[in-house]
Amino acid sequence: MDRSEDSGTVSRLEGLLNLDLKPYTDKIIAEYIWIGGTGIDVRSKSRTISRPVEDPSELPKWNYDGSSTGQAPGEDSEVILYPQAIFRDPFRGGNNILVICDAYTPSGEPIPTNKRCKAAQIFSNQKVIDEVPWFGIEQEYTLLQRDVKWPLGWPVGGYPGPQGPYYCAAGADKSFGRDISDAHYKACLYAGINISGTNGEVMPGQWEYQVGPSVGIEAGDHIWCSRYLLERITEQAGVVLTLDPKPIEGDWNGAGCHTNYSTKSMREEGGFEVIKKAILNLSLRHRDHISAYGEGNERRLTGKHETADINTFSWGVANRGCSIRVGRDTEKQGKGYLEDRRPASNMDPYVVTSLLAETTILWEPTLEAEALAAQKMQLKV
Repeated sequence: MDRSEDSGTVSRLEGLLNLDLKPYTDKIIAEYIWIGGTGIDVRSKSRTISRPVEDPSELPKWNYDGSSTGQAPGEDSEVILYPQAIFRDPFRGGNNILVICDAYTPSGEPIPTNKRCKAAQIFSNQKVIDEVPWFGIEQEYTLLQRDVKWPLGWPVGGYPGPQGPYYCAAGADKSFGRDISDAHYKACLYAGINISGTNGEVMPGQWEYQVGPSVGIEAGDHIWCSRYLLERITEQAGVVLTLDPKPIEGDWNGAGCHTNYSTKSMREEGGFEVIKKAILNLSLRHRDHISAYGEGNERRLTGKHETADINTFSWGVANRGCSIRVGRDTEKQGKGYLEDRRPASNMDPYVVTSLLAETTILWEPTLEAEALAAQKMQLKV
């Protein structure tokens, strides 16, 4: 079935899909969303709630078959969903909601793929709360033709012209998938996701949107909900979404999830010194971060295509070939934020955001390690 046939099916069901339930019932539909066994797939199922709700605490917990998602054995397959964040549902409208959940065993232990639980613990630490960590996350993604799994707009089995004309471009020969990007943008705004922008990326068929600034655990909730919306929109459009960090090998840009980060101390006068101290800490835990920054990231972080080599930590002002980039405005004003350019497009935002907070706020290196790192990085702290 091609995209036109998909559209025809939707149009025939449009009257039922757009039914307004409010005049007839107070009941709403809640779509419970969780992360599946791969750590990157999103799953969901629907249930009827007796009345509109405003807070996750008003919603019941719910179980699912973890053996069907790779998260539990068949002989003990029950996994429990805990509602954690609510968004408006742009597909059903009305008072219907999307519910971001995390997953636990029946005894109340977080399952291994539940990364939100540990992140919430880090963000509830008083030291972290006092620093009010802000995150701005740049989610890149690639659109593929459904039946051939080749980028949208590319000749099947062939290649378009070299990169250069496609970034932030307009035109039928340069921009592929704008309708999907725009639909996703509006759906995010409707849902209450803190989306702040979008643009076409360097590789044709690749796009980016930005979420933030978001505080603490909210950053992960908003990214996961935005990814769910994107999966649903591409499903309706008959296009495949991939978050693979290097979907096409060769001289083509990969897909990242650059994470902009600041604390209260970084945003205040003298903040640049705090940023430099954070960079020192990040340099000392480079391997810990890389191991948690996305599957297949070694195919993307090669030192080419606006990336730093995966094995080497570096930082620089306005340098997109570094691990950590500091903006010119931050340098000029002496305060601001840093950009971690290492995370892959398929990273878990709960892991990346909480690890950044842990490394820069809670973790303290030895004085000797700090001095050696400062000398190596040419940083005076």
